[in-house]
Amino acid sequence: MGGLQPWHWVIVIAVFVLLFGAKKLPDAARSLGRSMRIFKSEIKEMQADSKPEESAGPTPIASERVDNPAPTTEQPSDKRTA
Repeated sequence: MGGLQPWHWVIVIAVFVLLFGAKKLPDAARSLGRSMRIFKSEIKEMQADSKPEESAGPTPIASERVDNPAPTTEQPSDKRTA
């Protein structure tokens, strides 16, 4: 009672063929397959990108970084020793 029986699927397929036509259905299925492949590859890429970041810890904001001191504005002196 809860699932679709085979004759239900036949009716659904017949409605799709009538609505979209036999020529457009293979193109629609092909584009759906491409979209799903792109979606899966993007999800895998996002998961691969997020794993190294989790182990490295949070990155400090540029104003909080102390490893690169601010450049000094002193001019180099032209004094030469003899």
